[in-house]
Amino acid sequence: MARASIQFRCTECGYKSVKALGRCPNCGAWDSFEEEAPPLKSVGTGKVGIARSRPLPNPAALTRLEDVSEEGEARFSSRIGELDRVLGGGFVPGEVLLLGGEPGVGKSTLLLQVAQQMLEAGQRVVYLAGEESPGQIRLRARRLGVSGGLELLRETELEAMLATLEAAPPDFLVVDSIQTIETTASPGSLVAVRDATAALTRFAKRHQVTTVLVGHVTKEGVVAGPKVIEHVVDATLYLESAGNFRILRSSKNRFGPVGELGVFSMVNEGLAEVPNPSAAFLAERPLGAPGSVVALSLSGERALALEVQALAARTPFPAPRRVSQGLDSRRVDVVLAVLERRLNLPLGNLDIYVNLAGGLRIFDPGLDLAVGLAVYSAVVGRPIPQDVAVVGEVGLAGELRSVEGLERRLREGQRAGFERLVHPPQFKSLEAAVNMFI
Repeated sequence: MARASIQFRCTECGYKSVKALGRCPNCGAWDSFEEEAPPLKSVGTGKVGIARSRPLPNPAALTRLEDVSEEGEARFSSRIGELDRVLGGGFVPGEVLLLGGEPGVGKSTLLLQVAQQMLEAGQRVVYLAGEESPGQIRLRARRLGVSGGLELLRETELEAMLATLEAAPPDFLVVDSIQTIETTASPGSLVAVRDATAALTRFAKRHQVTTVLVGHVTKEGVVAGPKVIEHVVDATLYLESAGNFRILRSSKNRFGPVGELGVFSMVNEGLAEVPNPSAAFLAERPLGAPGSVVALSLSGERALALEVQALAARTPFPAPRRVSQGLDSRRVDVVLAVLERRLNLPLGNLDIYVNLAGGLRIFDPGLDLAVGLAVYSAVVGRPIPQDVAVVGEVGLAGELRSVEGLERRLREGQRAGFERLVHPPQFKSLEAAVNMFI
């Protein structure tokens, strides 16, 4: 039986080559080629097929859905309210989570606090320390009040690590970080990250071990490694810095809502929950200043009262600048075009700066009305009354459209103490809102 020559295939885009290239010429990925043996040709027929010498595997057992037990899906709380909110109510046994974030944002701190809560709940917790020495972890643990019952594993070679865990599977496992795991490929490479994630996921599902994988992020802010690892895990969470706060949000969650948001503040004892984010983000709001408007936003299931700021300044350049921070810049451009075209607001010789105060990033169409009122207020120099909160999407004709979760947004505005809530269908257009308050 003749065997065809060995080929190499890019794990990212499928590009094939007769040798392993350092960088894929098709998609540009580094260290993504793996050896691939082509199908064998059957002797005598010339047809491509499976070699006759390879034995067929034993048939897998089938299970009826009605026979599957639901006991393994029972949630248990992390005992940290903001984390439970993002997870959709708590952890699920056997769940695998991927936590990403910039260096120094507090990923290890948060996970040590979670480990302490699991220890207090009577669970056995193993912390795989791939980046720090046990002494460094103990120093941080002492500051955070973590008990000595936490078990540390310093092994980073995948096979040895799995052998240790298989001998005595824990209840809760933290891997810090997945890029330090050594496989047949070099640590941190695309192949190593993919293989380590797949192996740990199989282990977690087989033994019902709740597992959290820490992932490095690229300069673009996404988890480093092949995109397939985000498909393999059950949930992907990002910890972000927002001024004095830390924001935990979910971009994928098989057991809860996507886009949910948790708010923490960094203190000496670690990450502390912020039970009332609206009050925290509005604490430094200037009263009576033109260009400041409170918007009622929605992130996941959570409604927030946030401040939208705008500043207009005469430009000496032929092309005025449009700068937006924390908002969808394309939606801001649309609102500016509506102001200039439908409300005859002259913006051609002005630089416009729009900012979502507090360092948050929320791409919510319900912030359109706040952007429009803030820019109009900044241009004409008249402030919006401080007891007004607004919500609404602005259409190209200048009309106001309803948004998702309007009732929850309005309840949050009332809870935050705002007496006048501006929203559709109470107001039909952006011009009507402008004429009422400016």
